[in-house]
Amino acid sequence: MTDSTSNDSSTPLGSVPDTSSPSYARRSAVLSAFDRFASRVTRWAGSPLAFCMAVAVVALWAAVGPLFGFSENWQLVINTGTTIVTFLMVFLIQQSQNKDSVAMHLKLNELLAASRTASNRMIGIEDLDEQDLREVAHFYARLAERAKAAGPTKERHSIDEEGMPSEHPVPRPGRTR
Repeated sequence: MTDSTSNDSSTPLGSVPDTSSPSYARRSAVLSAFDRFASRVTRWAGSPLAFCMAVAVVALWAAVGPLFGFSENWQLVINTGTTIVTFLMVFLIQQSQNKDSVAMHLKLNELLAASRTASNRMIGIEDLDEQDLREVAHFYARLAERAKAAGPTKERHSIDEEGMPSEHPVPRPGRTR
């Protein structure tokens, strides 16, 4: 039996691997179990039932306030409880967001790869640094200006056209500049 916990040395344990990395498909049983747990909890936490339960807890806490004389300990109970729940939920929600983000990028990459008119150079663009992304965004702003100037005529434009920032070409995943 092989060890299913092996990761690429470039992917720290617990992090979301690069979408172009083969390690994304090869995850440990612990990470898979945590992923399933996080998905279930975040779906449940966003449900009307969870909201109603939270409102009921706050209403119960407020109702017992007079019994405890609205003391500091009474206030500490709600403050501590909400802080702990919030702290833990941040990690669970972030795990679900990371998974959703990777899935969305993979779907977009598939659409780009399948389209004859789209540029495959856009696949993996989420791995660019902020400055490179700004340059690509500026390029698309120029394309939008060209489209407006063309008026009602339909023209197709792509990042592969002239005007692509040449100082910082869009790298393909796995390649360095």
